[in-house]
Amino acid sequence: MRNALLIAVREFLGNAKTRGFWFGILLVPLLGIIASQVPVFLARKGTPTRHFALVDATEASRGGQVVLEHLQRAEQRREYFHFREWLGPRWASANPLPGIDRANPSWRELQERVAPLLKADAGRFSPPEPLHRRVPLPKGLEWRGELSEFESRLRDWMRDDLQLHVEGSPEPVPLFAVAILLDGATPGAPPVLRFWSANQADQRLRDRMLEALSRDHRKREYARLGMDPETVSRVEAIEAQVIDLNPRKAAGEERVGVADQLRQWAPSAFVYLLWLAVFSVSQMLLNSLIEERSNRILEVLLSSVTPLELMVGKLIGVAAVGVVMALAWIGSMVLVTVGMIHTSGAAAVAPDSLVSRLPLELATLLGDSWLLPAFGLYFILGYLFYSGLILALGSTCSDLKEAQNFTGVITLFMMIPLVSILFIPRDPNGPVATLLSWIPPYTPFVMMNRVAAGPPMRDVVGTLLLLVLSDVVVLWGCARIFRTAVLRTGQPASLAQLARWVVGRF
Repeated sequence: MRNALLIAVREFLGNAKTRGFWFGILLVPLLGIIASQVPVFLARKGTPTRHFALVDATEASRGGQVVLEHLQRAEQRREYFHFREWLGPRWASANPLPGIDRANPSWRELQERVAPLLKADAGRFSPPEPLHRRVPLPKGLEWRGELSEFESRLRDWMRDDLQLHVEGSPEPVPLFAVAILLDGATPGAPPVLRFWSANQADQRLRDRMLEALSRDHRKREYARLGMDPETVSRVEAIEAQVIDLNPRKAAGEERVGVADQLRQWAPSAFVYLLWLAVFSVSQMLLNSLIEERSNRILEVLLSSVTPLELMVGKLIGVAAVGVVMALAWIGSMVLVTVGMIHTSGAAAVAPDSLVSRLPLELATLLGDSWLLPAFGLYFILGYLFYSGLILALGSTCSDLKEAQNFTGVITLFMMIPLVSILFIPRDPNGPVATLLSWIPPYTPFVMMNRVAAGPPMRDVVGTLLLLVLSDVVVLWGCARIFRTAVLRTGQPASLAQLARWVVGRF
C-alpha cells in the first residue's frame, strides 16, 4: 500500500504542477461569468441603435401617434432600469431606495430626490443610447399615398443596403426597418402593420409596435361597445392569488419559496460540474498513462512496484486532483455570486429582493440538503467507473491517437446525462429518471439530479449498491487487463482479447 500511496502523491503533484491543472480550475468560474455577463453586455452594448422610418397612413386609429407614445414609454422604462443599476454601487445610505411610480418612471426625478444619499464621487447618470430611433424617410422614398408604388421603391432601396445620414451621427447609418401603418380593410377592423426589415432575428421593434396597435384597438372597441376602457383595464389586471405548497415539507412550512426553487434546479448545476469533473480527470488519467507508456517510464516504475500498486496509485492520485478541482469550482462560483451582488450594490438598494437574498438562500440550501455530500460520493463512484474503463483501454494503446478511438465511444456514451439534465428536475421520480438511475454508467449523474427531490429510498439505496458493485466489477476487470497489457507492445488488443484477459485466458 505504501508504494501505491507514493505513486498517488507523484501523480497528484505531477498534475497539480501543470498549467492545464490551473487552467482547469479557472475555466469553470470563468465560463460561468462569461455565460452570465456576456449576453447581458451584448444586449446593452453590442446591439446598436435601430433606426426606423414610420409611414402613418391611418386615419381613424391614429396608429402613428399610438406607436410612438408606446415606444417612448418603453424607452423611459429602459432608462429607469439602467439608472437603478447605476445607482446600486453609488448608494451611501443605510436605508433602501425610496419608491417611485413605476407606471411613469422618471430617472431624472428620482436622481434629484436621492442625490443627498449618494456617495460624494457618484457623479451624474448618463442615459444609454436609445434602442430604437425614428428617422425621416430618405430622399427618393417619400410617401405619395400609393402603397404598391411606395413598396416597390422601398424594396429596391433596402435591397441595395443603402445608408442614410442622421442628424447627430457623424457617419451614415443603416435603415433597420420601415413600418407602414394602414387602417383595417373594413370599418372597425384592427389596423395593419406592414413591417419591412432585412433583419428578421431582432423583432423587438416589430413586437412593440404590434402591442401598441393591439392595445389601442382593444380600448376603442371597448368604448364602441359602451364599456369603460379604464375599468376594463383594471379588471384585466386582476390576477388570482397563487400560493405554492409542497406536501413533502413539514407541517406549517408547506409554502414554497426561493430556497425550494433553488432546491429543484441547483442539482442540475451540480450534475454539470460532476460530469465535467469526471470527464476531465478521466482524460487526465489517460494522458498520464499514455505519456508514461510512450516514454518508457512505466517500465522503470514497474521495476519497483507491482502493476496493481501502479494502477491503484494512479487512481488515487488523479482522484485527489479531481477533488481539488471540484472544490475550487464550487468555492469560486459561490464567491463570484457573492462578489457580483456586493459590487452591484443590490443588497443596499433592495435588501428584500431576490438577488440580495440569493447568497443566503444558496448557503441555506447547501447546509440543509445532501447536495455537497452527494456530489462527493457520486464523484468518487462515477470517477472509479469511468476511470477504470479508460485505464483498461488506455493500457492497451501505445499512443494517444489509438486511445482516442476508444475514449470517443465512452464520451459519446456520457453525453446522455447532459441531454436529460433539464428534463429530470421536471419529473425527478418519473419512469425515465427512474430507468436511467438503474443504469450504472448514468447513475451518478441522474441520482445527483434527483437527490434534492426526495427520491424513494429503494432507488437511493438500490442504485448506490448497484453502482458500487459495478465499480468493483469494472476495477477488477481493469486490474486484470492492466496487469497483462501495460507492458505489451504491438497492435492494440481487440475486444475479444480484452474479454479473454478478464476471464484469465491468455
